[in-house]
Amino acid sequence: MENKAYYFYVLYCADNTFYGGYSDDVLRRFATHEAGQGAKYTRVKKRHPLHLIYSQRFGTKSEAMKAEYQFKHQTRKQKEIFLAAQKINWKKLIVK
Repeated sequence: MENKAYYFYVLYCADNTFYGGYSDDVLRRFATHEAGQGAKYTRVKKRHPLHLIYSQRFGTKSEAMKAEYQFKHQTRKQKEIFLAAQKINWKKLIVK
């Protein structure tokens, strides 16, 4: 029997903020955020459009939730350093 996968993911929002979450289906969860039915944070219109910029697979829900917790409790600078280490070029998405 194959183990179920869980994912930690990061969204880049139109207001130049990051949102971290976890899910067992990242694309379905992203669609929920896009539809304005996801987390309270991503329901705010000024944060749209959203961009899925990172996801990481974990073997357990607990591991994905820990990654989400760690990301959410970092400073903005620490989040930028984390994303840069993953070679994520989120700056190209900035709307001026």
